[in-house]
Amino acid sequence: MKTTNRLGLDIGGTKVEAVLFDEQGTIIWRQRYATCKSSYPAFLQSIRTIIQEAASHAPGPVSIGIGLPGTPDPQTNLIKNSNIQVINQQPFAADIAELLGKFVAVANDANCFALSEAIDGNGAGHHVVFGVILGTGCGGGVVVGQHLLTGPNACCGEWGHNPLPHYNPQKDGIISPCYCGQHNCLETFISGSGLERQYHQNYSKQGKVPDIISLVRANDTAAIRCWDNYLDQVARALAGVVNLLDPDIIVIGGGVSNIAELYPSLQQRMAEYIFGKRCCTPLIAAKYGDSSGVRGAAWLGQRQMAQSFQRNKEDANEHHSTSGH
Repeated sequence: MKTTNRLGLDIGGTKVEAVLFDEQGTIIWRQRYATCKSSYPAFLQSIRTIIQEAASHAPGPVSIGIGLPGTPDPQTNLIKNSNIQVINQQPFAADIAELLGKFVAVANDANCFALSEAIDGNGAGHHVVFGVILGTGCGGGVVVGQHLLTGPNACCGEWGHNPLPHYNPQKDGIISPCYCGQHNCLETFISGSGLERQYHQNYSKQGKVPDIISLVRANDTAAIRCWDNYLDQVARALAGVVNLLDPDIIVIGGGVSNIAELYPSLQQRMAEYIFGKRCCTPLIAAKYGDSSGVRGAAWLGQRQMAQSFQRNKEDANEHHSTSGH
């Protein structure tokens, strides 16, 4: 079964982006909505309405993929680890499919980002792609041979909740508790909000990421020291990925990925922490930037719908074969 139109939804804590693509990947329709978080039923109905409106603009059948913070637990099919609290421990994937009466693919937003960049983004042509999001939070996804890895715990690529390697209290400052319940998580250091936290707690300064970078470019001493240590923390974190996975390329997205100063020294800094003291892993900003997540969701929907159709076809053939004897 092949659908010529792909619908992707990228659900965030404040907004939902819906994009409809044709077979060539050209955008047919695009719209943004505020995320409804008042209750789970209200959230569910809002997503249904968005999908129905989007599908009304499609000239033919539509596959549907949704990326969201959190992930469906493979054991229970309930959403876990989402910062949209009303969907945690809810069977969102099953409920939205039932409401619409058709197959819907649901995955973590960082996984969708990684898949997009691996299929036709800056990771295209590479066998093992590690996708990184450095934004308000810190996420990741692993794609091998253009197939997304998830794992039995749906934790593949969740490096943001590993501890910061080589933590040094004199160098790295205060350990801040993470929303996940652990301490010393990478997310509390190398996300955009982690950079802002360190600037405030370690240097008694206030500022958002763009403010800090502006001060770095103006040769402000405190901002330069904070940014330099931040780069070292990112290098330590990515070196751990290379030591474990050794991906062919690392593609970086999120707001921090747009900072030009992130890239020039990062590979060299990583080498200090990699086994053998050498790093030849390319590090590159995402091709589609903020749109990678919604593009990956659309790809996921098309692929998983085709796989589901194929499984149902094989099951039907097997049943027919068995009943014929």
